[in-house]
Amino acid sequence: MRILIIEDDTEAANYLVKALREAGHVADHAADGVEGYDKARDGGYDILVVDRMLPKLDGLSLIGGLRAQKVETPVLILSALGQVDDRVKGLRAGGDDYLTKPYAFSELLARIEVLARRKSSGAGEETVYRVGGLELDRLSHKLTRNGKEILLQPREFRLLEYLMKHAGQVVTRTMLLENVWDYHFDPQTNVIDVHISRLRAKIDKGFEPQLLQTIRGAGYMIRDANH
Repeated sequence: MRILIIEDDTEAANYLVKALREAGHVADHAADGVEGYDKARDGGYDILVVDRMLPKLDGLSLIGGLRAQKVETPVLILSALGQVDDRVKGLRAGGDDYLTKPYAFSELLARIEVLARRKSSGAGEETVYRVGGLELDRLSHKLTRNGKEILLQPREFRLLEYLMKHAGQVVTRTMLLENVWDYHFDPQTNVIDVHISRLRAKIDKGFEPQLLQTIRGAGYMIRDANH
């Protein structure tokens, strides 16, 4: 793939370009929003990785300008701004995905690959997950069960999102540590058990059937036992 990195932090940009090239891709760099806009408009890239805070032209304005020019290249936004409102603004400005700094390169590469598959298939990744009466909207960060809104803490939401993305499949502790907590080792704590317990109390207490199940010796699974 041809990937354009639009990032004003030279050290971070050089690291990304080197890592993407080592992964077998063609990677170019633009150091400010104006240069990035010009290259993105004319360069025929497969993916754009855009820092939100850029000199000369900020990332959201850059993306909006490209979309106004009918440039539909998939965009992954990078930003230190990780609140829900920040992510929603980025996606509504025309971004296709949003990754908060600091990030693991393996996750950035995986997200780039997802965007590339989405582009080639023409099919968008689901933005709403449903299991039984439970419905999770990834963009608005709204969760309901049988129409009743349920409030989650950010980590609880991320945990549930990952479980629902893999509904009907066993999700191991290692998978959760790597994908929800960004740990690539087991810290030997009960962090997962605590969050699973809190999540179960919020999404299952007072409802039937119980959706969040512990698979003894294997991990966890969310599924509708009635189907």
